[in-house]
Amino acid sequence: MAARAHDCHARDVHAGSGNLTTPRVRDILARVFESPKTRWRLLGFVPLIFFLAQVVHYWRFGGLGNLAWMCNVGNLLLAIGLFLNHKELIRATAIWTIPGLGIWFWFVWLDGSTSLSSTLAHVGGIIVGMIVLRRVRMDRIAWLYAFVWYLFMQLVSRRVTSPDLNVNVVHHIQTGWQNTFSSFWKFWLVLTVLVAVALWVIGLVLSWIWPAASTKIHAAEPR
Repeated sequence: MAARAHDCHARDVHAGSGNLTTPRVRDILARVFESPKTRWRLLGFVPLIFFLAQVVHYWRFGGLGNLAWMCNVGNLLLAIGLFLNHKELIRATAIWTIPGLGIWFWFVWLDGSTSLSSTLAHVGGIIVGMIVLRRVRMDRIAWLYAFVWYLFMQLVSRRVTSPDLNVNVVHHIQTGWQNTFSSFWKFWLVLTVLVAVALWVIGLVLSWIWPAASTKIHAAEPR
């Protein structure tokens, strides 16, 4: 009898511990996914999906070099910035979503040659960018990071993309401006200055809307 009672007690304890295991696991997972940092990193999958949709599109229809456009590769870098919680990278890519959307709307949307993946990359990209800026805020030098990234992509685009695509306008003068500029490098210099000014203005406006918290050191008051 004592042995039977011991066995029944052991089974009850084992069953009770098994029933407790599932709620504990659920509680742990709930705490993980309720963490602001986890939700922040999960948001990075959204621009990553936008970028991968463009990869599939250009893989099917040709022109993979178009992925090097600032607006396309920007979704990839925004995703990386969110995964790593890298504020400078997030700010720089978020700034570029604004001119990226404007250029896409003027040269692609109005031309009627857009696709679903392209719409997601540009419209979705700026939505995600503005959402994340509400948290990371904007400082006064973020435009400089955006400009350095632009110069880097100019070099990459010139070396790895086809001149026929003229990605980021690095190979020849934009159509319609040939009569204004006598050489490509004059055109490029003027364009680069305008890009720098535009990024500075965008960064300044965004810093007014979502200013980054500044750290102030206060001297201790005498008692």
